[in-house]
Amino acid sequence: MRRNRRDQPSLLRTAARASVISSAVTASSQATSNAMHNKAARAQPAAPPAVVEPAAPAAAPPSDLVAQLAQLAQLKEAGALTNDEFQLAKAKLLNTSNAPA
Repeated sequence: MRRNRRDQPSLLRTAARASVISSAVTASSQATSNAMHNKAARAQPAAPPAVVEPAAPAAAPPSDLVAQLAQLAQLKEAGALTNDEFQLAKAKLLNTSNAPA
């Protein structure tokens, strides 16, 4: 190892050594961080499954306006529709039935 006048390592060698040490410490730190993250992820309980309401069976669409209105009334009585939703759906049905074909 080449030494300068004061019997110390050269500046280039010191910088190289510091760079190697810094790289090793950074790699070690990243490996530790990744290991801790993976351990924490495994320790967390699995998220509960999302609650999915069953879809209503698809019924054949009523062929006439009276049947559609009756179906809406049944949904309202069953509590599936609020009064506002019922009024909105009824208005939509009545407006589309008057539309020119």
